[in-house]
Amino acid sequence: MAKPTETPATDEHTVIEPTPEFSTFRDTVYTSRVLIVPETGRTLTVAQGQVQVKTADVEAITFLKSHPDLQSLKE
Repeated sequence: MAKPTETPATDEHTVIEPTPEFSTFRDTVYTSRVLIVPETGRTLTVAQGQVQVKTADVEAITFLKSHPDLQSLKE
């Protein structure tokens, strides 16, 4: 009886998308409000004293870092 030839296993790659990282800012004045980005009119919502945006969102991060009532939280 002939020995079956082994075929190499195919290299199947499963792409796992990384979950987006977020930056959180603490509002030192209000626990709930809506912030409006002046240049674009975008709204960012503060809830429970915090606002969270994707780290890759440069426009929002720049606005939040420059806002006097907000502090970046290191996670």
